[in-house]
Amino acid sequence: MAQSLHISSIGEGIPIVLLHGWGLNSAVFTPLADVLSSDYQLLSVDLPGYGYSRNNVPSPYNLAQIADIVAEGVEQHSEKPAIYLGWSMGGLIATHIALHHSPEKVLGLVTVASTPCFAQQENWPGIKRVLLDGFHQQIATDIERTLNGFLKIQAMGSPHIKEDIKNIQRLVMSAPLPDKEALIGGLGLLNDIDLRLALSDIASPFLRVYGKMDGLVPKAIIERVNELSPESTSIVFDKASHAPFISDFEGFTSALKSWLKGNFNT
Repeated sequence: MAQSLHISSIGEGIPIVLLHGWGLNSAVFTPLADVLSSDYQLLSVDLPGYGYSRNNVPSPYNLAQIADIVAEGVEQHSEKPAIYLGWSMGGLIATHIALHHSPEKVLGLVTVASTPCFAQQENWPGIKRVLLDGFHQQIATDIERTLNGFLKIQAMGSPHIKEDIKNIQRLVMSAPLPDKEALIGGLGLLNDIDLRLALSDIASPFLRVYGKMDGLVPKAIIERVNELSPESTSIVFDKASHAPFISDFEGFTSALKSWLKGNFNT
């Protein structure tokens, strides 16, 4: 199944695997991949059921299955150990790979605007389940309209929200719309997955990046995850939204490059 996973590659060096969030595709990382490709090999993945991988929808659509497919697909493109960077839902997948795949294959982990547990729990801030249920109902009637509405949430809080929305739409809409079952499966991951207690088991260098103006991942989570993963590094961009690599592109790329150079030999 990994053979039909769409992965684009640019640059040479240590591989950095880019995993997008729910409802989107790897095209959202095009500007970031272009900038980093002078020093690294960027592997931009269309997750199963998304973008040009829309016909690859595993059953059951669960975290372990998705993570295995991604890891196998990455190995087909590069034999070198990789750094996994996951944005939003992609952060759950990247974290699972870091936890369950050989340390010799996972050099480092970067999560962007992500959380080990997306859904609101008792004493845990997160996305209200009514919002996730709402997306589930909307998908049944109009996928494109639902995704357009979701794209706007990515830029909520950005000081230049209109420009960010246009940039995200321009990038993401260049690829096919995701498969309906993959969207439903992805909502299941956001609703059900809880990796909080496993974070302390991550042995590789671990960077967490947040946008202070994020409309989906509450900033209250940051300190909670600091406690769960005291060895990790966190960076917060004050004027960034749920997509800090869009709303604060220069700041994001500069901070990421600095962390990469401080932890890995290029």
